[in-house]
Amino acid sequence: MTGTDSLLPQGAPSVLGATPGVTEDARAYAVNGGYRTATGAAELLDRIAAAGLRGRGGAGYPTAAKLRAVRDAGPRPVVVANGEEGEPGSVKDRWLLRARPHLVLDGLARAAEITGAERGYVYVSDTAAGERIRRALAERTPRLPCDVVETPHTYVAGEETAVVRRINGGPALPTAKPPRPYQQGVGGAPTFVANVETLARIALIAAQPDRRRRTARTTLVTLAGGGAEPLLAEVSYGCTLRTLARAQGVPEPAGALMGGLFGGLIGPGHLDLALEPDTLKAAGTALGCGAIRFLGPDECPVSLASVALAHLAAESARQCGICIAGTGSIRDAVGALTTGTADPGLLARLHRWSTSLPGRGACGLLDAAAGTAGSLLRAFPHLVRSHLDGPCHGCTAPADAGRLTVAVPYVAGRTVPRPRSAPCTR
Repeated sequence: MTGTDSLLPQGAPSVLGATPGVTEDARAYAVNGGYRTATGAAELLDRIAAAGLRGRGGAGYPTAAKLRAVRDAGPRPVVVANGEEGEPGSVKDRWLLRARPHLVLDGLARAAEITGAERGYVYVSDTAAGERIRRALAERTPRLPCDVVETPHTYVAGEETAVVRRINGGPALPTAKPPRPYQQGVGGAPTFVANVETLARIALIAAQPDRRRRTARTTLVTLAGGGAEPLLAEVSYGCTLRTLARAQGVPEPAGALMGGLFGGLIGPGHLDLALEPDTLKAAGTALGCGAIRFLGPDECPVSLASVALAHLAAESARQCGICIAGTGSIRDAVGALTTGTADPGLLARLHRWSTSLPGRGACGLLDAAAGTAGSLLRAFPHLVRSHLDGPCHGCTAPADAGRLTVAVPYVAGRTVPRPRSAPCTR
């Protein structure tokens, strides 16, 4: 399920490592150049900024700017490795925590040096990832005191204010902003919350500064759908979506669901877009967490959107009335298109909700729902209108969120062969 052969340029630094099927212990990581302190904190921060590294959790915020904000916000900051993947189609973060825990811990320690933090946390919902991080901490005395905090898995549990709230002893639910974690986070201190892939890339930039630009311009993607086996791969910005589909084994996709559930649907006319955040944003979609689900030639995008919206509505934190009502209404409207119960005014309502609801919830869940509906209307207008007369043959299956879920790649021990895939442990 893991692979990079045709997608990553020769010589490019890889967060997957040289042997993706083998769990990396402290000794192996050190032998391969890990934990070396060749550059100071200020120099490393400059290199991260020069490389243009962006966060890999979904928002794509410049990492150097976020580090500076925490460093400058006040005394005794805290750093957090966020490994809670709310998107059902993403597996990269849990894979990294299981397979290359020392790469993540190295990046967390370097973030602490840059910000001046004296304590770190690794935040997970995957039990296997939590166990592997604890083992890694026991293998080598960390430079940074670090605790592992586990949380029940939900779509919103990885939102950064939910992360802080959980570490502070509360529920993993988003809070109103401001303050943001960089201003007031864990224990009231300025807090740097970073996706684990972001931290892994910080560690790579520290270890291979001459290749920092390549490190910043490659990313992990989870490719699924289209009737083919899922694929976790590391790819360069500039690689087209069509190339990714072919690498996964979907030669003629009818479109894709982008960025997990955050980037919305795109039609076949967008498959030659380059996998680059600004390019995708200009086209009205997003890379998000790097989860891309391709549509098979006979798969109905209305049905897929209905599944995605049912999942979002079920995962609402139920803290914001506008989110409960808005997400539920969008779910019901798109669901009506798949059951033959749509009324003539439905499309006008969907369009209104898709433009008026974004930004009105405490987290991004309502935005994801509105964005999914809006993208469906833009990418497949004729197909959506045809559903006003009745569902197509692809709408007969019930809305099953399991269609969105990707199994976590199996990471074997050093003497155990790795199977092609393994069941998700959630």
